[in-house]
Amino acid sequence: MLSVHTSPLHQPGTGDAGGMNVYMVELARALSEQGARVDLFTRCRGEGRPPLVPLGPGVRVRHLHAGPCRPLPKEAMPGVLLEFSLALLRAARSGLRYDLVHSHYWLSGQAGSLATARWGVPLVHTMHTLAQVKNLTLAPGDVPEPQWRVRGELEVVRAADRLIANTAEEARALETMYGAERSRTEIVSPGVDTRVFHPAAGGRAAARARLGLPPGALIPLFAGRIQPLKGPDVLVRAVAEALRLEPGLRRRLLVPVVGGLSGSGTAAPGALREMCARLGVLDVVRFEPAVSQVELADWYRAADLLVVPSRSESFGLVALEAQACGTPVLAAAVGGLATAVRDGVTGLLVQGHEPVEYARRLLWLAGRPEAGASMGEAAVRHARGLSWDTAAERTLGVYERAMAAVPHSMGQGRRHAPAPTAAPSWRNGRAVAPV
Repeated sequence: MLSVHTSPLHQPGTGDAGGMNVYMVELARALSEQGARVDLFTRCRGEGRPPLVPLGPGVRVRHLHAGPCRPLPKEAMPGVLLEFSLALLRAARSGLRYDLVHSHYWLSGQAGSLATARWGVPLVHTMHTLAQVKNLTLAPGDVPEPQWRVRGELEVVRAADRLIANTAEEARALETMYGAERSRTEIVSPGVDTRVFHPAAGGRAAARARLGLPPGALIPLFAGRIQPLKGPDVLVRAVAEALRLEPGLRRRLLVPVVGGLSGSGTAAPGALREMCARLGVLDVVRFEPAVSQVELADWYRAADLLVVPSRSESFGLVALEAQACGTPVLAAAVGGLATAVRDGVTGLLVQGHEPVEYARRLLWLAGRPEAGASMGEAAVRHARGLSWDTAAERTLGVYERAMAAVPHSMGQGRRHAPAPTAAPSWRNGRAVAPV
């Protein structure tokens, strides 16, 4: 597996680390339990980690030198793709033989296409997010994804032997916006680790006691990266609307925002807090840093509901994790959230991002605790049906079909010609051919 711009070892909810990081780790572990051996390659960032880090039986994280061994902004990653590809090829000279490369995010797909062409093995790719989809639903004032990313994604779609989409909606976007062949696109829904995310003894009261939260509070939770794409501003405005409609709610309302700054959110680190102050809700919003998966599970259990007002979301793993803990979800009806959340059964979906619509549904749930409890029970059953074991089994099927379609012999090169520009490195929006 390849992940150029973010490491599987990074803390989800910070920087560029999020659901994709969880996806890679959990899928790799589940694949290993079904007999696969997985090396996860990422770029060295100078964080004091050794070149090789065991992640569990049959799973290793390997760091490659590509560009300076320090953190780089995502915008600088295209300039190191060719170097990453060559480092990957050198790493395999030690006698390792890979049957297949599974790349994650378009940058890794660009890097992987060179290695797979050289080795004669299939390239399977998961986009996770799509620039053209994100650009259709930008937050006010947010910066659109650049055209050089769109071009890079188009190249990956043409180069990949198989594309894995999280949902049918993502598969349609790949087909209609990027020209992906339906025969090469397969749908595999992510899973949830129910060993970590599950209802716990003592329920909500015990979780609140562990976190030091008031037992009688109404707690709508936001968990994720703090950036316009994830819509934390929608939640803040919704809280202001809810308090305008029901001023007495202020006495028991607490809104934790758990996560770190990311993306364009880093350009104005105090913007969300300033919005809270301007709208008069700073007293009920509580900012918390990103936490481990184990502690995050307690935040889910402690909450009355998880709010996911994302403007774009390929799947929305946080919604599935919260449901596995027995917490209903109030989410935007975008992308994979419409699959992750069963509207009216395990939570509520909102069309659009009008804060008043979120406020009305928040108040509806606040006034009907029995409905929230019923949704929470249904949410647990729903989440149990989406396991990483199932995702791994289906992914292995994708791998096997890709390998059957691409006769390969590592080191001999592909027997079919790759796309003419399948493996460029992108620098400042211009393709640079590999040497």
